[in-house]
Amino acid sequence: MRRVLNPPSLGVFRGMHLDSEEFLAAVLQRVSSYLDGSEDIVDFIPQSSLRKTADLNLPLEGLGLEAVISDLDQYLRYSVRTDHPGFMNPLWGGMNLSALAGEIIASITNNSMYTYELSPYATLIEQALIRRMCDIIGFGDGNGTLTTGGSNANMIGMMCARYQIDPLGQQRGFDCQKLVCYVSAESHYSVLMAANVLGIGFENVIKVPCDNKGRMRSDKLNEEIQRTKINGQIPFCVVATAGTTVRGAFDPIKEIAEICSNHKIWFHVDAAWGGSCMFSTKHRSLMDGVELADSVCWDAHKMMGVPLICSAFLIKRPEILRKICSHGDVAHYLFHGETEDVDLGRISLQCGRRNDALKLFLAWREIGDAGWARLIESYVSLADYLESTVNSHDKLEMRSQRDWSNVCFRYTVDGIDHNDINNQIRERLVKSGNFMVSKSNVNEDVILRAVIANPGVTKESLDRFIVEVVKIGDEIIRGVPFNR
Repeated sequence: MRRVLNPPSLGVFRGMHLDSEEFLAAVLQRVSSYLDGSEDIVDFIPQSSLRKTADLNLPLEGLGLEAVISDLDQYLRYSVRTDHPGFMNPLWGGMNLSALAGEIIASITNNSMYTYELSPYATLIEQALIRRMCDIIGFGDGNGTLTTGGSNANMIGMMCARYQIDPLGQQRGFDCQKLVCYVSAESHYSVLMAANVLGIGFENVIKVPCDNKGRMRSDKLNEEIQRTKINGQIPFCVVATAGTTVRGAFDPIKEIAEICSNHKIWFHVDAAWGGSCMFSTKHRSLMDGVELADSVCWDAHKMMGVPLICSAFLIKRPEILRKICSHGDVAHYLFHGETEDVDLGRISLQCGRRNDALKLFLAWREIGDAGWARLIESYVSLADYLESTVNSHDKLEMRSQRDWSNVCFRYTVDGIDHNDINNQIRERLVKSGNFMVSKSNVNEDVILRAVIANPGVTKESLDRFIVEVVKIGDEIIRGVPFNR
């Protein structure tokens, strides 16, 4: 069962009205208690039950700060602990205190990032971060912007590609029926989202076959581009993936870049998950050739552990980003000539935009490039350890080769329905509250996908994880009912 956190009881405040100082003290006490940790990832309750018991009514008359404290207690009770050592579900996790401080201060100051006038120091911070990330990627004269996430960054890359193929379309409208984009068969669904928003259409997103490691096959990409041209369609963008969602595979960027150059196609790299490999001399070869891309997406809220959301869109030729965001030029009430070269709203799709730069800046100042490299290498090393543990167990098997910190495996015993039993194992894992990993598919196989991107994960926690997976699998085979 979840160990109950012990912040001051709400009863302490009954019969009195909290002033702002007392309220903040109560909130900070809960933050401190939360950071002390918990034995369980989540106190799992089915949504139908939680919906019946939760007080979610929005009152006509406000209930005061006392009610807010009570609501926070309920929220924390049922929240998923993403810093728990057993949390290996999505491509992010953990807690960085420097970044947390940045998040708090950004909320207190409540600046918006569209003009230097409203966010002077924050503007300079974001510019410094973008310049540094461009330097790491190899975009010497590049620029970019922080976005609402990797999905948005991928869409901006496709917008730039669409502008390059038809600059006049921004004025008269784009005819996208003949435009074709290419992605790997294991790419993130955000490319389909972008095709939907931009009017490209799902059918014009060509999914290129992958090799046995989940990487786009460059020979098949070339074939698809040739076929598109024969059909009278227009290839306008290739999106390579550096760190796929399921297997953590890295497409062959240098080979794809050469094909894009030969065909004069915009080349965008979705490095939302894998971009942080660039810090490590051991792993940066996974993105060899990225400097040849036209644009890149890189999420700091994933492997770098900065709180959601913190995602960058980086572009080699900044003038194109400025063109696709030129709608802001009419906003005479916001933008003034004296700060034209520094106002971030001129290179962003957003007007009001929160300060996501401060948390990354503070974390980077604390950790440094070398610290990021050590963190990334430790995650991959732990994934190596988990893979070797799986390979040495007679009831487990890897279902994919790997280069990154995604570990795709399954419980396997002769004479069983492997997909059904691994579905059940994952369900029981989540309900137990000890471990949370995702379920996915590699080809037709249902697999357990453990992703290591959480500083709380250790070899010892991975050992316990394997023991629990096997124990649950054995219980299911014997017909033992689940009993938390």
